[in-house]
Amino acid sequence: MWFRILLSIPKYTDFFKDNRLLTLEEEEEVKYCVIKQNLKNYADICPNVCAVQKLIGTNKKYFTNCKQWYQRKICGKSTVISYECCPGYEKVPGEKGCPAALPLSNLYETLGVVGATTTQLYTDRTEKLRPEMEGPGSFTIFAPSNEAWSSLPAEVLDSLVSNVNIELLNALRYHMVDRRVLTDELKHGMALTSMYQNSNIQIHHYPNGIVTVNCARLLKADHHATNGVVHLIDKVISTVTNNIQQIIEIEDTFETLRAAVAASGLNTLLEGDGQYTLLAPTNEAFEKIPAETLNRILGDPEALRDLLNNHILKSAMCAEAIVAGLSLETLEGTTLEVGCSGDMLTINGKPIISNKDVLATNGVIHFIDELLIPDSAKTLFELAADSDVSTAIDLFRQAGLGSHLSGNERLTLLAPMNSVFKDGTPPINARTKNLLLNHMIKDQLASKYLYHGQTLDTLGGKKLRVFVYRNSLCIENSCIAAHDKRGRYGTLFTMDRVLTPPMGTVMDVLKGDNRFSMLVAAIQSAGLTETLNREGVYTVFAPTNEAFQALPRGELNKLMGNAKELANILKYHVGDEILVSGGIGALVRLKSLQGDKLEVSSKNNVVTVNKEPVAEVDIMATNGVVHAISSVLQPPANRPQERGDELADSALEIFKQASAFSRATQTSVKLAPVYQRLLERMKH
Repeated sequence: MWFRILLSIPKYTDFFKDNRLLTLEEEEEVKYCVIKQNLKNYADICPNVCAVQKLIGTNKKYFTNCKQWYQRKICGKSTVISYECCPGYEKVPGEKGCPAALPLSNLYETLGVVGATTTQLYTDRTEKLRPEMEGPGSFTIFAPSNEAWSSLPAEVLDSLVSNVNIELLNALRYHMVDRRVLTDELKHGMALTSMYQNSNIQIHHYPNGIVTVNCARLLKADHHATNGVVHLIDKVISTVTNNIQQIIEIEDTFETLRAAVAASGLNTLLEGDGQYTLLAPTNEAFEKIPAETLNRILGDPEALRDLLNNHILKSAMCAEAIVAGLSLETLEGTTLEVGCSGDMLTINGKPIISNKDVLATNGVIHFIDELLIPDSAKTLFELAADSDVSTAIDLFRQAGLGSHLSGNERLTLLAPMNSVFKDGTPPINARTKNLLLNHMIKDQLASKYLYHGQTLDTLGGKKLRVFVYRNSLCIENSCIAAHDKRGRYGTLFTMDRVLTPPMGTVMDVLKGDNRFSMLVAAIQSAGLTETLNREGVYTVFAPTNEAFQALPRGELNKLMGNAKELANILKYHVGDEILVSGGIGALVRLKSLQGDKLEVSSKNNVVTVNKEPVAEVDIMATNGVVHAISSVLQPPANRPQERGDELADSALEIFKQASAFSRATQTSVKLAPVYQRLLERMKH
């Protein structure tokens, strides 16, 4: 628990000035935090000095290790760093650090050395304990600090001191072990046999270095004595006889929890072996949720079990071990953020723990006054309440589709996020209701199991396609914008736009839109109607009438009069796979039916093809997608013939860009001739 902090700056070879220890201002001079095996390399610089983090405004101290050194905060409150002689050492005037080793004394006298004078006083009051502590043997005592004794309720302390040779003696013996135990032997989850009726003491050693004994934190550890070792702790500990289930049964505030545990069959777990943390909801916590929700969960064994498992952590976690936020997994599989704010323990950022560190033989209980309902126990309505889709949910409710979102129907809801409706919501009519029905998939899905080309059946009778891209997962034109929320029966997908089901083939789409009448005529003239009507996966960049009219009249007439050239041009507008706007990254090279590639990109929500802006995206068809464009695209002309011994076009372009970059920056002048020679070689 104590860690030696060593200096390398000659100016601060001593940790003391005017009989005080260095504090935060001198902390910047600390250059090394040396533990165990590295200590011998630096011991001659400033020996036997330990760092202490003191919580400002309190008497709380934490003997910090390297992992915590940089934080300088405990539960959100600032700390000041000071330095003390390590256990068993003291300062010598004129010498660096704390070089003098103190002579060992017996356990009784060592209590006074570590500052546990109240424990020493109470030991002295008993007839039997002081002689034992001064005599031969090997013992360990977890000695409560003076503050620990003074914080005991008056009635508890009175009952101890009024019967010193029974009650007080038994209490002190419970703090003792009949052998020497150092901190490196204190393992997480172990139990030590105390000297009071062989009752167990629960030990927990946490990754952040904190050690607790029955949830009391070790303040100063490993003070050696001639007949044992003393560890200073921050609480007076008491015997633990009940398991978690027994504590639930005797606490009045757990009446509802008691019934829920019995109905779920979890009582076997809570009374068995193991070490758990139960975040136990009080009666008040259950009363805070709507009666309809509570009755639904209590009447559903699977949802109830998930609810209760979400209140059980997989290991015992005492409050004193939490000095900052950390993620802990529940038996249900959810991750809870457990943290602290001052003296308050928090769950997911909320100070909902009303009573902490009620110790059981198989773990620890913290009372909470708010229920932690996992997604797996929620309806779709309840999932949406915690998500950015409230506007869409209101639309489903107004359209009379609420029963699908609150029942036991296996569904996946594709809910557009609120920002989609920033310009207003559609009127509720038959068309809108049908559109919303097509946002409900007839199965409870998980996005991680979706695959490219998969088809999904909707309640509206449509088949929707799944498109998997490098950085997005889309269903038709709408892409998933957040992690799934999987409920009891339904799963919520948060989508980035309102989904548009396909309405006919590409040719049907083009014929149904007056903007594309010239394109339809051109397709028919080029003999491509059958191609765009059959099954397939096409992305069509469809020039509008204005795009054709913008061509010089002579060029347009020449194009329309040459079926072969017209077909070549039109095929260059058709990609051989489906690319919706949500699947477009910084640059996508899409192979066309003509053979050359189209360069499609998206920036600031503007899609371009060959650097030409797309006027409208994602007009969905059963065999593809149509994007409206305002210009006619031209295939690359006079492409150089590739030779097998030459670099590919992409490599040539990279070298050209690299050469230009070198000349422009003037920072790599010596490399420019290298690129130039490569370019020359590629030209010949």
